[in-house]
Amino acid sequence: MIRVFVDTSAFLALLNSKDEHHGRARRVFETLRAQEAALVTTSFVLVETYALVARRMGLAAVRAFRDDLVPLLDVVWVEANAHEAGLDLLLERKKRDLSLVDAVSFVVMRQQRLEHAFAFDFEDEGFSLLR
Repeated sequence: MIRVFVDTSAFLALLNSKDEHHGRARRVFETLRAQEAALVTTSFVLVETYALVARRMGLAAVRAFRDDLVPLLDVVWVEANAHEAGLDLLLERKKRDLSLVDAVSFVVMRQQRLEHAFAFDFEDEGFSLLR
């Protein structure tokens, strides 16, 4: 079974029909569901997604995300060591456009041995990006 990390950018594209990546996101998501892929994300990605969805689309969209998509996910709850390793990576890279959430995602993906990511604003970091 394929295991795929799902980033906030993929969730936003799926939820917002006006997003420039919406059509591709739907196709990738439908393919992953047909393959019965395990969809993995982190608690940090969920927090980021809830905040952005609430701001951009409202609380009804937050409820739909929580009720319809979150139950399909294997959530890795970020603990202190992954948080600190992500912060170290962020500071190491010295790249303003790398977020702490993405840095922690990279750490978790390596810890979980995940090779594939469903994302649209994610640096590749050596992972196979599904777009």
